[in-house]
Amino acid sequence: MVDELVLLLHALLVRHRALSLENSQLMEQLRLLVCERATLLRQVRPPSCPVPFPETFNGESSRLPEFIVQTTSYMLVNENRFCNDAMKVAFLISLLTGEAEEWVVPYIEMDSPILSDYQAFLEELKQCFGWDEEEEGEEEEEYGY
Repeated sequence: MVDELVLLLHALLVRHRALSLENSQLMEQLRLLVCERATLLRQVRPPSCPVPFPETFNGESSRLPEFIVQTTSYMLVNENRFCNDAMKVAFLISLLTGEAEEWVVPYIEMDSPILSDYQAFLEELKQCFGWDEEEEGEEEEEYGY
């Protein structure tokens, strides 16, 4: 019985040494992989945004189409930042200055539902600052858009 226990203890010690050696090798591989990952992360730079940050809009009607194109393009390439209508409207509001900023203040003061509806906000913006849908359609026909 004692001899069997000695043999069993010896077998366990041998197995323990083998597992300890394997564990050490795995830890060394893990250390190397972590170092390699850190090296690769230092080499990778996040891609720069292909669309420049939009310019502000002060209410000048002739700049409204450009403003909408710039903001829409910027939000499309950064869609993870603009995941809902409220975020999109807040972004547009942050770029309003002058007359356009004054125009939006009452909507903010009364916590208007339009602040959570991007399309409705755009339509109000267009209506207030002279975006003429019919004129746009005529230009498209004239230039073959």
